[in-house]
Amino acid sequence: MSLAVSVLKPLVDLVLPPRCPGCGVLVEDDLQFCGDCWNALRFISAPACTSCGKPFAQGRDDDLVCAECLAHPPLHDGIKAAVLYDDLSRSIVLRLKHGGKIGLARLVAKHLERHLPADGSDVVLVPVPLHRWRLWRRGFNQSILIARALAAKRSLKIETDVLRRTRATPPLKG
Repeated sequence: MSLAVSVLKPLVDLVLPPRCPGCGVLVEDDLQFCGDCWNALRFISAPACTSCGKPFAQGRDDDLVCAECLAHPPLHDGIKAAVLYDDLSRSIVLRLKHGGKIGLARLVAKHLERHLPADGSDVVLVPVPLHRWRLWRRGFNQSILIARALAAKRSLKIETDVLRRTRATPPLKG
């Protein structure tokens, strides 16, 4: 299979050249940003709230929790995001969810991977489910696609039946 890919990839790239997922300009390889979009991404790194992931301007401790999470502790052990949510990251997420650009799930997974522990033997990925009607309309669950891409890179376990969506909620795109 990899021989076929190595032979056909240059032909596919000639007909459908790789484009920046942010702005669409031609780039050297798939899932690669152009320089302007790469510089515009605001990657989240320490120091950040260990509960909600919001970055702090300063901090020295590894176990910092923001005031909002202290006042109203969330019902989870912590979340991580690759980048801050802004116009660029929003456009990528919306193209994945509503534009059917499912290849962007690999891009998201690639940048989330740095938040995983080096030894992922005890990591279980639990994608957030979609309501059955939204899944039927969209045709796929983007969080499952991202989880599968992460699991494939790191040989992680995925549990898709742990959470259950019991009611339809309004879309967040607006």
